[in-house]
Amino acid sequence: MTSIKERLEEDIKDTMRARDRERLETLRFLKSQIQLTEKNALQDLDDSGVTEVITKQAKDRRESIEMFGQGGRDDLVAKERAALAILQEYMPEQMDNDAIEALARQVITEVGATGPGDRGKVMGRIMPQVRGKADGSEVNAAVSRLLESLG
Repeated sequence: MTSIKERLEEDIKDTMRARDRERLETLRFLKSQIQLTEKNALQDLDDSGVTEVITKQAKDRRESIEMFGQGGRDDLVAKERAALAILQEYMPEQMDNDAIEALARQVITEVGATGPGDRGKVMGRIMPQVRGKADGSEVNAAVSRLLESLG
């Protein structure tokens, strides 16, 4: 089984051959961010670490889409959406809202949460389980909604 970094290298080569500039730009930027993270950590990243870098890049793209949308820059929104779609090819399958909510209910029960004041305990337990598989803001919204109904 190939690692995410190996797959990324092969995809960069294939994209260069296909002369797909936008895709190549996104893949090269992702590779540079992985290398920067490795340099700062003074160690090579495994697939889990690479997934964290990809997740952060995807989050940055979502924020850019929102900001450019508010600014009426539809051209940049389209570019960021295309880049986000490319990044998502390298991420694990994403959890849907029902799966997030089911996991949140389970963790709330496990930690014995009784209301909104226990959100930190719940989020601390749930985030490592969903890292790379769900957007943190969606998880936070589900946990908050469930804890509000308890309190």
